[in-house]
Amino acid sequence: MKDLKFEQKRSLSRLEAADQLSALAEALRQGGEAELELGSGTLSMRIPEELRSEVEFEVGDGEIELEIEFTWPTRRVRKAAPRPPEAESGEKAVAKPARSRKSTAARPAPKAAGGARKTKRAASKSA
Repeated sequence: MKDLKFEQKRSLSRLEAADQLSALAEALRQGGEAELELGSGTLSMRIPEELRSEVEFEVGDGEIELEIEFTWPTRRVRKAAPRPPEAESGEKAVAKPARSRKSTAARPAPKAAGGARKTKRAASKSA
């Protein structure tokens, strides 16, 4: 069960939608405690420095649907303490040469049923 859920569905003009997105963009830009005017009410929330996003675009049944979703924890997340400086023993770290990577572009993809080649993505989905 959700602690709180606010959902609003209504028709907007293109300009009203742009204004709503601009207000959200400004709240994200400012961070901290933010208030958004949504219809007949005001939504207050804390916006942290880091958040996750998901953009979903679907076309079907004669409609286009665009969803933009941001998520973050409800509690404040503390940043990890900085690491102590390396011991000053006078030794310098030596960089190791990079290992060469084998190219996978020259390898053919495995064959699927019917002789068609599977892509890595299709192969992992069917496993």
